[in-house]
Amino acid sequence: MDKLTSMNVFVRVAKAGSFAGGARELGISRAMATKHIMQLEGSLGTRLFNRTTRSLSLTDVGGSYLERCQQVLLDVEEMEAAVTHLQTEPRGVLKISAPPVIGATHIAHAVAEFLKVHTDLTVELILQSTPGDMIDEGIDLAIYLGALNDTSMVARKLTSSSLVVCGSPAYLEQYGIPKSPSDLLNHSCLVNWASAPRNKWQFKGENGYTAINVSGRMQANVADAIRTAAIDGLGLVMLASYVVGRDIEKGKLKIVLEDYALPPLDIYAVYPHRKYLSAKVRRFMDFLQVWLEPRVNMASGE
Repeated sequence: MDKLTSMNVFVRVAKAGSFAGGARELGISRAMATKHIMQLEGSLGTRLFNRTTRSLSLTDVGGSYLERCQQVLLDVEEMEAAVTHLQTEPRGVLKISAPPVIGATHIAHAVAEFLKVHTDLTVELILQSTPGDMIDEGIDLAIYLGALNDTSMVARKLTSSSLVVCGSPAYLEQYGIPKSPSDLLNHSCLVNWASAPRNKWQFKGENGYTAINVSGRMQANVADAIRTAAIDGLGLVMLASYVVGRDIEKGKLKIVLEDYALPPLDIYAVYPHRKYLSAKVRRFMDFLQVWLEPRVNMASGE
């Protein structure tokens, strides 16, 4: 039996949690899947699974081997892509992860425009606050806001969006308009804890940057939740202009502390560290960078 095929069977069985489930995904019999696993275990001289009549689980060795197998299979896929037409024309399935707000507006619009041109491509767009385990989840490209801490990933800066501090007219009338960053210590500041550094807001004045530790009556893991709370008068928010631009135009929110510069929110495209990027990833990143640049400091994705 071909060892790469057996490794693929092993990965599918491990992910499915059963021989039957893995075999079903591959379109082979359960007996054939078992045969592949037994051959692998024989060649390695160790058990990869703990088997009982009711459950199947990876051994410690099996868990380590799974990670290596996934990387080997990924490398083979990349090598094949490097010498085929997949490197010149986007096709197949492109799996993208993006934060909920920018994903549902800007990224979704960009995907729609991209798909109009590339008819052999299908996109799966996953909206989630963090990229997650990209290799484990099979994500080709993730949109990431702010600095990236995972050094195993490659980050390409697409553009930046301006940040603003704002609150509802009703809130500002009741609690006053902050004149300096230190005044925020006396205000309810609503925090998006999905974006680092969470409750530390930075401002640039004549003497350089000042960091203010803010707090308030509500925190959330998505920007839209605290945006809504701010409109309802619960406190002040620091958000990207593409999130609150329309609300500011309509008078639902009012910008404060305009004399103090805020560090921009950098927007990155993140992908696993691969030598050969497929055409679908490379071309979409190129397209997205051009598409986002004029839009992220506007009120909507249009």
